Amino acid sequence: MPALRVDPLFALLVADAYTDRHIAALAAGTAAAVHIPGFLDEPTCAVTIKSTNRLPIDDYDPTRVPVRIARFGPALNDYRGSDGALHERYWQAANAARIAWTAARLRPDPVAIALARLGAAWGSAIAPATISGRPVFGGTLREINNGAFVHFDEVVREYPDGLFDQQVIAQLAFNLWIAAPESGGETTMWRRRWRPDDETHRTGYGYTPSTVRGYQHISLRSSAGDALLFNSANLHAVAPNPGQRRVAFAFFLGLTVTGTLIFWS
Repeated sequence: MPALRVDPLFALLVADAYTDRHIAALAAGTAAAVHIPGFLDEPTCAVTIKSTNRLPIDDYDPTRVPVRIARFGPALNDYRGSDGALHERYWQAANAARIAWTAARLRPDPVAIALARLGAAWGSAIAPATISGRPVFGGTLREINNGAFVHFDEVVREYPDGLFDQQVIAQLAFNLWIAAPESGGETTMWRRRWRPDDETHRTGYGYTPSTVRGYQHISLRSSAGDALLFNSANLHAVAPNPGQRRVAFAFFLGLTVTGTLIFWS
C-alpha cells in the first residue's frame, strides 16, 4: 500500500489568541484548524454551564439526525425546503431563540465574547448575515455525546441559488466548549472536501466513514474553555463520549467578497 501523501500546510495551529493571519490561513486552506486552549477560564465555564439550564433545549429532528444531539437555537440548514429555499418557519424560530437568549441572561455571554475577540483579531466588528435585510440567528448551543456523522457545512452548497445579502467566499466553524469529556468526543477534520460521487455514501445528514478512509486528518479532544476554528468545507466528524457531557457554543463565520466577516448558525 503506498504511503499517505501529507500536506504540510494541513496542520493544527495552537495559539494564545486568534489573529487575522489565522483567519486568512483557514479561509485560504493553508491551515487545518486553530486551537486556543483556555479561551474561557474555568470559573466562567462553571457559571455558564449552570446558566444554560435557563435555555429551552430541544433535539434535532430524528428523521434527519438519527443520533441524538441536544441543542438550542435554529440552524439554517434545518429549514431548507424541498425547493431549496429557506422556509418561513425559520424566522419564527430565530425570533423565539433571541427572546429565550435574552430571558436566560447569560452573564458573561460566551458568544458575545467570542465575536468580540474574533472581530478584534480581524480588525472590524463581525455582523450577523442578513437575508433581504433581516439578520439571521447566530450562536447555537449543542450537546453532542453520541458523536456526529462525517459531514461538511458550506452554505453556498446548501443554498446554491444564494441565501445571504452578502456573498461568502469562505466559511469557518467556531466551537467553544463549556463542558468536555476526559475521553472520547474528539473532533476530526480531514483534508477532503465534498465530491459529487460522495452521495453514493450518504447516510442521513452525513456520509459513511469509507468516504474519508485513507485521507490525511487531524483529531483533537478539547477541554472546557477551549476554542476551535476550522474550515467547515472540509469533511469533519465527532467521536462519541458515552457517560460524560460535551457541550459547546457554535456559529459559522463567513469571509465575504468585501473582506468583512459575518456570522450565522
